[in-house]
Amino acid sequence: MELVMIFDMRAPDFGAAREQLFSTAIDMAEWADSVGFDVIGLGEHHSADDGYNPSPLILASAMASRTQRIRLRTAVLLAPCYDPIRLAEDVAILQILSKGRFELGLGFAYRSVEFAMYGKELKDRFAIGTTVGKLLKRALRGESLEFEGRPCRVSPVPEKPVPILYGGVAAKVARAAAREADGFIVPLFKEKVWQPYRDECLKLGKTDPGEYPKQAPTLLWISEDPDSEWEWLTPHILHVLDSYASWTAEAYGRPKGPYAGGMTPDTVRQSSAYQVLTPDQAIDMIHELGDNSSLYLTPLFGGAAPERGWKMLKLFEEKVLPHVPRGIIPRWGVAN
Repeated sequence: MELVMIFDMRAPDFGAAREQLFSTAIDMAEWADSVGFDVIGLGEHHSADDGYNPSPLILASAMASRTQRIRLRTAVLLAPCYDPIRLAEDVAILQILSKGRFELGLGFAYRSVEFAMYGKELKDRFAIGTTVGKLLKRALRGESLEFEGRPCRVSPVPEKPVPILYGGVAAKVARAAAREADGFIVPLFKEKVWQPYRDECLKLGKTDPGEYPKQAPTLLWISEDPDSEWEWLTPHILHVLDSYASWTAEAYGRPKGPYAGGMTPDTVRQSSAYQVLTPDQAIDMIHELGDNSSLYLTPLFGGAAPERGWKMLKLFEEKVLPHVPRGIIPRWGVAN
């Protein structure tokens, strides 16, 4: 089972203070490293009212300085928001600082405001994403190349190559990942998103990436008293859901997927995607998932108070972690 700690750094007005959240996130990354988590996952968005983290590479660098073993993964960094050569230089230094522990999950973005902010067109997102991905592979090998008429060479080049994984839900992104990238990262989505990637890998004669790893809930919170936890946690969940609902409505004309809108405190509690479980209930769920699965903890979810997040993590460490199977760890196509 893959243990993942996720940070998006949302800080809504009713949540904890932003500086406190960032400071705590780095402390929690150090804790996750010390108890044996596999990955820290960092998202990216821009122009978010709640300050969703726009700079995952900066945060990953800070976390790299406080950790020794855990992998640092963007899930996902938005390719259209970068000059790819500048991005390659920053990624190279992060890989050196982290001693080879960085994995670049590269996304294609979907919000028009983010494209406009960086002078790009939403209609070009697939072409931009794949162009950036292919260019990064060359640049991070230290090749001399030309980009938009500019002579470019990235130096220094990290000793350990940076795995580049595409992330997205479209079948053409999955197939592009098989052709061009080192893997396809689609945690927390349905299995059907994975199948085009697997099919394309087999068609190309590549190693079978296997079945889609089993997925734990989007939000898992451990508590000895779930009812009291739900009372304060629900506004944070609804805030995140409402935010994604507005973003997908802007992009697609209506809310899509799990962010389809209309969620209430009652429907959230009935959703399998958001669960507050006792330690024993969590252990039962973990045994049901078994190996080749991913389990996610988001201790600062939606700007949750750090003291609440720490209480949950310590309970997880004491009563749940000893029961987590540690055999098969999904690598999302990245070779071990």
